[in-house]
Amino acid sequence: MKLKRNDKVIILTGKDRNKIAEIERVFVSENKAVVKGLNIYKKSVKPSKKSPKGGIIEISAKINISNLGIVCPSCNKVSRVSYKITNNKKIRVCRKCNASLEAVK
Repeated sequence: MKLKRNDKVIILTGKDRNKIAEIERVFVSENKAVVKGLNIYKKSVKPSKKSPKGGIIEISAKINISNLGIVCPSCNKVSRVSYKITNNKKIRVCRKCNASLEAVK
């Protein structure tokens, strides 16, 4: 999986197209991720300890990784991820400017 938690991504398709946010959670086995504040759906909830009043709450839904593009922190462009091996470590690198995606977090 080329995307990780706290990566800045842009949504490429759907109702939230061209919006930029950070990844909150990644589900590797499902090939999906949850992006903060985007791809929101509403859910009706009965009263409970967690939500005493109940009502309608908004939840960020999972989105397929193929619908996300990583935004490089150094060049601020949508790019793909490549890998570079230095000092026996595999580092994620921006394809456009060859800057490391690991250093800036």
